[in-house]
Amino acid sequence: MASDRTSSPPELRALAEALEASWDHLTAYNGVFCPDNPAFGQCYPTSRVVQHFYPDFELARGQVWTGTSIERHFWNVRGSDDSFEIIDLSWQQFPCGSVRQQYEILDRNALGDREATKMRCSLLLARVIERLAASGG
Repeated sequence: MASDRTSSPPELRALAEALEASWDHLTAYNGVFCPDNPAFGQCYPTSRVVQHFYPDFELARGQVWTGTSIERHFWNVRGSDDSFEIIDLSWQQFPCGSVRQQYEILDRNALGDREATKMRCSLLLARVIERLAASGG
């Protein structure tokens, strides 16, 4: 999913709307889609799509404490521990009061994605590009 853009990235709001409209069981982890929580299981392909449009953001893998359990989650980070910026367009899958805990930055050149994961990411990216083009974003 290398970035091949030549124009400026879409605004985050437009990107978030395109992502949310593109999520379904084919882009969700293990094919589990929750209509009442559409962001559930969408964090990895969403983070990869964000990285396509915002290539200066890295992919972070970490833990989220939900108040009842620890869940694995992916999001995007730019900067260092002293000064960093987060883009997390699937955070809404977690209940209010959830907290990110430890995380690591993944090497984008050594992700080792399985074929099914690559397909989910590619499908989501294609849908988002189509929606952004249709909306003029």
